[in-house]
Amino acid sequence: MDELDRRLISLLRHDGRRSVSDLALELGVSRATVRGRMQRLEASGEVIGYTVVLRADVVSAPVRGLTMIEVEGRAKDRVVDALSGFAEVTAIHTTSGKWDLVAELSTDSLPALDTLLHRIRLIQGIVSSETHLLLATPRSSQARLGGRGRA
Repeated sequence: MDELDRRLISLLRHDGRRSVSDLALELGVSRATVRGRMQRLEASGEVIGYTVVLRADVVSAPVRGLTMIEVEGRAKDRVVDALSGFAEVTAIHTTSGKWDLVAELSTDSLPALDTLLHRIRLIQGIVSSETHLLLATPRSSQARLGGRGRA
């Protein structure tokens, strides 16, 4: 992957529906070059798909947080399975260091987050946890709202 591929991916992350013509103009290359790069990135598995971010996804769950979780012994798989059962847990990551897992959380209110955290702490195998609220997202690799007319 070269610099042109990285710039193309960056543009697509911000608006996956931009036209090939618009991308070519922004990148200073031909439409055929953009089309070929996109096909090559898809064929190589670097780009595995395109998505849409709905306003409802952001507005309906305005309280977001990250919970770092320490798991006892070999309970990781059991804890991951339990966390996967919560609709408010939008992603689970394994990590290195003090925390074994990081769970991304999304709720509609602080009381709902408090209830979720209480339920998470009841999961057998969790030794300790620490939660941080996400206040703002100045940069994301996800599509951004309010971007180039299509968000």
